[in-house]
Amino acid sequence: MEKQAYDDTSQFSTRSGKETMRVASREEDGGMEKAREQGPATERQDYITGFRLVLLLSALTSAALLVLVDTSIVAPAIPRVTSQFHSLSDVGWYGSAYQLTSASFQPLTGKLYTYFSTKKTFIALLGIFMVSSLVCALAISSKMLIVARALAGIGASGIQNGALTIITRSFPPEKQAPMTAILLAIAQLGLVLGPLIGGALTEYVSWRWCFYINLPIGGVIILVLLFVTIPEPKATKDPLPTLRIIRERLDLIGFSIFAPAIIQLLLALDYGGNRYPWNSATVIGLFCGSGAMFILFLGWEYRTGREAMFPLYMVSQRIVSCSCLFMFFLGGMNACATYYLPLYFQVVKGVSAMMSGVSTLPSIISQLILVISSGFLVRKVGYYLPFSIGSGGLLSLGNGLLSLLSLSTPTRTWIGYQILIGAGRGLGTQAPLLAVQNILPKAETSIALSLLLFSQTLGQAVFLTLGQVTFINSLKSGLAVYASSVDSGAVIAAGAGAIRGTISKDKLAGVLLAYTQGINHVFYLSAAIGVGCFCAAWGMGWKDIRKRQPTGDEEKRI
Repeated sequence: MEKQAYDDTSQFSTRSGKETMRVASREEDGGMEKAREQGPATERQDYITGFRLVLLLSALTSAALLVLVDTSIVAPAIPRVTSQFHSLSDVGWYGSAYQLTSASFQPLTGKLYTYFSTKKTFIALLGIFMVSSLVCALAISSKMLIVARALAGIGASGIQNGALTIITRSFPPEKQAPMTAILLAIAQLGLVLGPLIGGALTEYVSWRWCFYINLPIGGVIILVLLFVTIPEPKATKDPLPTLRIIRERLDLIGFSIFAPAIIQLLLALDYGGNRYPWNSATVIGLFCGSGAMFILFLGWEYRTGREAMFPLYMVSQRIVSCSCLFMFFLGGMNACATYYLPLYFQVVKGVSAMMSGVSTLPSIISQLILVISSGFLVRKVGYYLPFSIGSGGLLSLGNGLLSLLSLSTPTRTWIGYQILIGAGRGLGTQAPLLAVQNILPKAETSIALSLLLFSQTLGQAVFLTLGQVTFINSLKSGLAVYASSVDSGAVIAAGAGAIRGTISKDKLAGVLLAYTQGINHVFYLSAAIGVGCFCAAWGMGWKDIRKRQPTGDEEKRI
């Protein structure tokens, strides 16, 4: 009897233990759902303040600026590089190799910052970028330079994402918006400073210094980071061994499917209409291969669940998806303006490459002012949505006005147009970042930020290609109307910089009209992209970022 009673009690205890575990699991899941519904989980931690805050922000801003300078610093050096290596056919790869790896690895870096030390991961990626820059500077062949640029793209893929992640984890919530604004505003200067610095170094020193310059700056940044303690969320303090984290948490299978998909897509966009016709077997095959891989990738991500590289529960949230869409359009619009405004000044207005960069300063300065001021205004008002909606409206209006540019447009007019698009970019730059930071736990923000930056990079690639197709087709049709005796193929082959030197004076006016028409049509596309920003902004949520949601631990203490 006693034995029977003992057995029954033991059996009952076992069932109770299992049921207790199930109940606890349900309560934990319910708590996680509740936390996601309430907003971001803020953790008790020692935030960085005072001089250390200024020092860390300076280092992070310098790193982000360095990466954006590196994306555009190579352009002025390409003629010298191709002359030295006799590699004119490789021109496209000096930029494409960097862009392909940067875009492909961005989502993976978000997982790295989630499960590994933020500071060590950031320093490692910056180290890869610096070593690759050294190899670029020492390159003895075109192929060596291309491979080194691809490796530099891997390092660069996580630097801006890492800088934003460190701000989220290290700075007090009330200072995150203005600090993010300062970082983004200064980093954006790299897009304009890159060609100016690259042109000066190539002209007066050597093209190799376009890469050497990254080493001392990167070294100082690493030195600063070594002496600053960065708070880590619980997710990075994972008890699992490193190899097990890599195998189980980083979704390397998903990455191995995603990377070929995005590379095929970007190659198709790069090849189409340039190296091969759009209806060629090569381009069609790349698009089909990319589509098939993306379908396979989505299936795998659904199967993987929360550990996926692109967690579908996160992407399916309206605020996150609309923020990514906003960044997709904003990145595309920025790229079109960055490439085609200098083209207008150099070809139509006839100024030098350096002066064309100076002529775009009105948009850069207005963007700089609005990014910084909007960061402080969002902190005061609490709502980012009015700024993102205003951004879409200004971008649509500004690009629509830029489509009216002509040979005789006065200086005061194109300055005013640029101020509008600069203000639009400034108002909208940080709104998506604040939106996702406000609704997600801190441990998940690095993944969300990588999604936003990936969306921005993809938007640049897609809309630059569409802009190029629009420009070339409009240029050809314009030449048929304004300069019918000029061979359109010869004009395109001559390049923008050689137009005024190769076209006779009696035909130059017609060619310039055709160029103006092509550029105007690109700004039609940019105006439509601005409308896309305006529409996507409405889905980013009406949230007050000043409200602090307590974590589960804090609720228990209360």
